[in-house]
Amino acid sequence: MRALPTMFERAERHGALGDPVRLAIVDELTRSDRASVELLAVAGVASNLLAHHLDVLERVGLITRSRSSGDGRRRYVHLRRDALVGLVPGRPLRSSAALFICTRNSARSQLAAALWRHVTKEAATSAGTDPADRVHPAAVAAARRAHLDLPGAEPRTIADVLQRPPLVVTVCDQAHEDLDAPPEWLHWSIPDPVPAGTKAAFDAVVVELRERITALVAGVER
Repeated sequence: MRALPTMFERAERHGALGDPVRLAIVDELTRSDRASVELLAVAGVASNLLAHHLDVLERVGLITRSRSSGDGRRRYVHLRRDALVGLVPGRPLRSSAALFICTRNSARSQLAAALWRHVTKEAATSAGTDPADRVHPAAVAAARRAHLDLPGAEPRTIADVLQRPPLVVTVCDQAHEDLDAPPEWLHWSIPDPVPAGTKAAFDAVVVELRERITALVAGVER
């Protein structure tokens, strides 16, 4: 598995990319290797200033340069694509069994558990601090539209979870605050779709949960 950059390396690379000229150079190099003379038009700066920007990018490990196998006087600039790994802010987690908690355990936490199982192939369950009588029908319909499985799902209280998995996530502000969640738990402040009751509101919850789950485990071997 490729080693992720250190926090210091990430900060250095972010600093280098914070200059618009260097960012334009890297944007161009994502598409094509370029000689310095070709990058002059992209950068819009004098050759001596371009050389400075390339030196900065090379120093932080974002580019390499090689001599042309044709005209040996020319050097091509290459983007080190592996150096871009880890630049998106985040602290990915290795996927494991998970517990998702909301107040009523009728929508958000049920959908989160279904998505976790679908995305990570790991076990997931859900619970509530004040469970409803049933899973909300609109949540069941949203799960069906997203090709998720809610097999015989029923709301239950967190007291019924006798053994908590390594990962616990509250997906409801009220539950997070009522439980005085410990720091090792995660919290996702997801709006409750039940008051709106619309198809769009429930589908939006599915989209946000999928994005959060995917981002949480992105780039981590399972």
